[in-house]
Amino acid sequence: MPLKEAILVHMDVGRQPASSEERFQEFVELSRSSGYLPKGYVLGRLKEANPSHYLGSGKVAELVQSVRDQHCAQVIVNHVLSSVQARNLGEAAGARILDRTGLILEIFSERARSYEGKLQVELARLRYAASRLIRGWSHLERQKGGIGLRGPGETQLETDRRLIAKRVSVLENRLQNFEKHRAVERRSRMNVPVVALVGYTNVGKSSLFRAWTGSQVTVADQLFATLDPTWRQIRLPFGATAVLVDTVGFIRDLPHELVAAFQTTLAETRSADLILHVIDASAENSSRQIEVVEEVLDTIGAQSVPRIEVMNKIDRVDGQVKMERNAEGRPSRVWVSARERIGLDLLAESVLSFVEIPARWGYLELEMREGALRSALYRLGAVRSEHQNRSGTLEMLLCLTGVNWKRIAHRFQVSCDRFVEISEPSRETLGETAVEF
Repeated sequence: MPLKEAILVHMDVGRQPASSEERFQEFVELSRSSGYLPKGYVLGRLKEANPSHYLGSGKVAELVQSVRDQHCAQVIVNHVLSSVQARNLGEAAGARILDRTGLILEIFSERARSYEGKLQVELARLRYAASRLIRGWSHLERQKGGIGLRGPGETQLETDRRLIAKRVSVLENRLQNFEKHRAVERRSRMNVPVVALVGYTNVGKSSLFRAWTGSQVTVADQLFATLDPTWRQIRLPFGATAVLVDTVGFIRDLPHELVAAFQTTLAETRSADLILHVIDASAENSSRQIEVVEEVLDTIGAQSVPRIEVMNKIDRVDGQVKMERNAEGRPSRVWVSARERIGLDLLAESVLSFVEIPARWGYLELEMREGALRSALYRLGAVRSEHQNRSGTLEMLLCLTGVNWKRIAHRFQVSCDRFVEISEPSRETLGETAVEF
């Protein structure tokens, strides 16, 4: 991606200075993620935003001087500007103005790969443009050709409004069709639990997804490396399976246009059986990132979905693999490292304790010649204990789902009746020969 030069403007407006450095560094990373090379900075603090230029007169003069000194035609402001503020600031500086929302939309436009993702980003950009078009063209509405006549400015404005509204309607209809298709897919996998990965952008969600599933998804140390959701099957203890979905990363002050446009994608999070909230254990501002993700989850209506916090990147903080439980005794936080592929077994156990999977306990007697069947059951994680009878046969205690047993039986051409179901055994019944996952 060719680098583009820009002057970065970052102001703290009525905020505590404690979060200023974090917000500024994130802003710089956002700019670089979109291919911009910072050539200068205008930094400071405002009691309140100027309604006409956002910046005060002194900072406007500083910005004008910086643009001239650096011969830079692009200014990026780390704030959501009104169309009036953007227009006036651009005219004063003699440069193109891009606010925070526009910057994030630009990144999304560059990163979207799937057809649905491109439609969602286009819809967000049109809604963003429409909100600015109304005020941005208001100076043309005053052009009148006479009593009862409409001037060219009003005609152009109405034409643009109509074209945008028409395109928005087309995109919304297409995305609704995608949502219907997704709903059919969700019904087809009603018996398979869905686990959604969410988290602040660049916390290692895609790395965890890749390590757990073996999928070759894009992994990069940058904000919003991937946008399109990806689904893969994961294996859990006792031969159980689930569907893991990797979703778009969140960020503070996520534009409302994006949240609205990505409803079909975010619906996967709302309908999930469990949410894995991935957190960067090495980040100094992890507590603030957690708050941002929780706010977005509340916004999209996923606040009632059970969740487990996954503390990723423990290899950077010399952390140990461990699991914390809540007051009810259920897993609430698991410490892992996706890069080192450690802690994934413990995470799988934690997931299993939340999703409702009808596992079946029972005994299966194998002949010595059925070694391939025995190996397949071990690979599935279904074997809990085994012992050899005096007759030479092998008696195995299994725990697996009915679907997996039928697949195994079909694959090795054995009768399903050979699996003798029992009620869940106690730990004493399992004995010392139990095979732990």
